[in-house]
Amino acid sequence: MHIKQAAELAGVSVRTLHHYDEIGLLSPDRVTDAGYRIYSDDNLRRLQSILYYRELGFPLKEIGDIVGDPAFDRLAVLEDQRNQLLAKQRQLALMLETIDQSIQEERGEHMMTHEERFKGFDFSQNPYEDEAKERWGSETVEKTNAALQGFGKEAEDRMNEIFRSLAAIRQQAPDSEEAQAVIGDWYRFLNTIGTYTPQAFAGLGEMYTADERFTQSIDRFGTGLAAFMQQAMAVYAERLQDGSA
Repeated sequence: MHIKQAAELAGVSVRTLHHYDEIGLLSPDRVTDAGYRIYSDDNLRRLQSILYYRELGFPLKEIGDIVGDPAFDRLAVLEDQRNQLLAKQRQLALMLETIDQSIQEERGEHMMTHEERFKGFDFSQNPYEDEAKERWGSETVEKTNAALQGFGKEAEDRMNEIFRSLAAIRQQAPDSEEAQAVIGDWYRFLNTIGTYTPQAFAGLGEMYTADERFTQSIDRFGTGLAAFMQQAMAVYAERLQDGSA
């Protein structure tokens, strides 16, 4: 099937499939003379494995290592994914139990212990952070995390302010003077909490549209904002490199 059909079937964006092809994670079975990507049944089975691992929080590089292994055994992988999903199901069941007990406590029907209050929570792994480390290196991400912890609510407020400003002008051309001025604020802000080269800045923008998690989070400020930012960031980075920004 064509890429649009495959994307709709899997519930991902066409841009995501393009990105998977670009990084060698999932290439279409063939490309027609007209440039259309055609996905086979084998492609779709591989995509299913990829998406299960994404749902489990695995970074793309690790998924690529797994599905690209010459000894890759799809049956063994499916059984492993099933076990991990069952573990996740058990964790969610514990969290639901915690919520139910919290509701009962608020109603005066139950008194929770400190241990019960946090049963089921597990934030030991952040998939966003793992992916960022893959692209920009651990040192940059760790510096950024340390800076964010130092800024606290002030940094969050500033981020939200910039997102709202960009959302208000997202119908403009990404290379317009106003769009570039506000995206410049975003670039400068990021460089107060870390170190972003023009290339890293443009790459970060690509992740906003390549990864549905980023897209959904950013588009809370306005539908289409992630795509607008990706384009505006690419223009800004290019202008920085040629000295015209």
